Amino acid sequence: MSRSHATDAGGRKVNPKLKAAFQLASVVSAAFGLKASYKAARENNDKLELADVIITALGLITGTALAVRALRKGSDEE
Repeated sequence: MSRSHATDAGGRKVNPKLKAAFQLASVVSAAFGLKASYKAARENNDKLELADVIITALGLITGTALAVRALRKGSDEE
């Protein structure tokens, strides 16, 4: 199955731009939670929590890059 023709749980095709928009919205909402986690890790001087925040931030960056790429591919196909 092609990535540009992803399907939802019902087997219907999902618009790649819509999927990318949801990915971006998810990243934005997770970024707010990440800020709170970072603050808590710093206050508690918890290195494991801080490592978790860093790894999560890297995942958010990757997710953003994937969403932007999907949006660009969608506009290139039109």
